[in-house]
Amino acid sequence: MIKTYGYAAPDFQTNPQPFDFEHRTPGVHDVHIEIEFCGICHSDIHQARNEWGGSLYPMVPGHEIVGTVKAVGSSVTKFKVGDKAAIGCMVDSCRSCENCSAGEEQYCTNPGMVGTYNARDKQGNLTFGGYASDIVCDENYVLKVPEGLDLAATAPLLCAGITTYSPLRHWGAGEGKKVGIVGLGGLGHMGLKFSHAFGAKTILFTTSASKIEDGKKLGADEVVLTREENWHEPHAGSFDFILDCVSAEHDINPYLRLLKRDGVYCTVGLPEDPFKVAGFSIIGRKYMTGSMIGGIRETQEMLDFCAEKGIVSDIEMTSFEKLDEAWQRVVKADVKYRFVLDCRELRK
Repeated sequence: MIKTYGYAAPDFQTNPQPFDFEHRTPGVHDVHIEIEFCGICHSDIHQARNEWGGSLYPMVPGHEIVGTVKAVGSSVTKFKVGDKAAIGCMVDSCRSCENCSAGEEQYCTNPGMVGTYNARDKQGNLTFGGYASDIVCDENYVLKVPEGLDLAATAPLLCAGITTYSPLRHWGAGEGKKVGIVGLGGLGHMGLKFSHAFGAKTILFTTSASKIEDGKKLGADEVVLTREENWHEPHAGSFDFILDCVSAEHDINPYLRLLKRDGVYCTVGLPEDPFKVAGFSIIGRKYMTGSMIGGIRETQEMLDFCAEKGIVSDIEMTSFEKLDEAWQRVVKADVKYRFVLDCRELRK
């Protein structure tokens, strides 16, 4: 067994506290990674506080994990000791359903993907995430980190990055397309970077005038302030695709009216309350959908694309000592644009 030092939420009322535990001894197909950095995702907070229900404790959050391969099983072929490697939001799936066979493991149906944390593996053991010194995972769910990428700034790509890359790629954001990004936060800032890199005309929608300058630096061709009167009128019926990255409650009907015929509105935010959609907002043969992360193959494609284009997340480094403060700031959307924990301190 591998002695591991980390932080775990013991219950829904308590933020993560120091927690020592053990990972399994690596099997023949396993990779043991010494974690160097782990991004802080808002979903860590939602799940630790049981705001989505079904939380399992003790919970070691973290699914934006990068580090160095410490050991590999005898049958591992993709990694060797010393490689830089990453783990995202899942560590296993059934591997045999239609979706897994298509390389879309995130949509596994039998019974579903195994989350990096707050889940049970096939042996019934709790999975523990990246707020820790070490992790062990089957090589088929481990990603290669290409050379040249800043390791700390790469960590959020494993969730915020792939969550925006996947739908933009799937629905063909690129040259000749007009794409809207709603909200400039951890997800939205990556959406802007990818849409711009794909060559699409990219418009940021935000409620905050203070984000105009950042939006343009991150790739927006134009920034629309949605607090202004009749903000939507100049763009009515002109968008091919709109990616909504807002998790707070908001009215999506104005965005639906911005779509062209056969345009697509896709949400990756998770507001607590159901959307209210007016029939007249969608009868122009407009599509509403949602998206999760990507599969392992697509996530590796994203990392390689990021290395080619020089794309990483905009981050603020933090420590476990300041974890409570970081979580408070995440809830207030007071970070530009993703916190990353330095997990190396856990091994000192």
